Formats: sequence, structure tokens, C-alpha cells
Amino acid sequence: MRTMLKFSLEVKASNAAIHNGTLPKIMEALMAKTHPEAAYFTADGGTRTVFIFFDLKDTSDIPYIAEPLFSNFDARVEFQPVMNAEELQKGLAKAMGG
Repeated sequence: MRTMLKFSLEVKASNAAIHNGTLPKIMEALMAKTHPEAAYFTADGGTRTVFIFFDLKDTSDIPYIAEPLFSNFDARVEFQPVMNAEELQKGLAKAMGG
């Protein structure tokens, strides 16, 4: 299922991870785990925030993906199913009985 992973990193914890070199390593491991379709990095609400769009094959992968973010960055983590435009059209056709 196409999923959006949004996470916001606590400032002090992420500052420490930048200075000790763990932030790039954990982000690299996250990219290897998720094989994202797209990944975006921004600031949101005053924190470093990341949006990753990927195929969540099994919900049991959620702890595998999220725990390093919780443990290392005191992150706020959200998983949300999402659609692309083609999938939306297909869903709307089903909803309209087509």
C-alpha cells in the first residue's frame, strides 16, 4: 500500500545526531528500508520534518521503520495511506458505481 511517512525530529536530539554523525547514517538506513518513490525534507512547525512516500508491504514493518526515529530523535511519526492521481480516478469510478 502506498504510504506517506511523515516524521518530525526533536530539535535537541537531531542537533546531537548531526554533530555525532548518526543522522546521515540513520537516514541512509531508512531509505534502504523503504525504497521511497519520493522523499522531501523541510522545516514544519519549527522542526526538521521529512515526508517519505513508499510501498508499505506489511504493517508489521511499521515498528522496524519507526523505532529508530523514536529512539534516536524523539521523533513524532505518522503513517498514512495515500493515492496518486490514477488511483484516485479508479477509486472515484468505483464510488460512482462504474
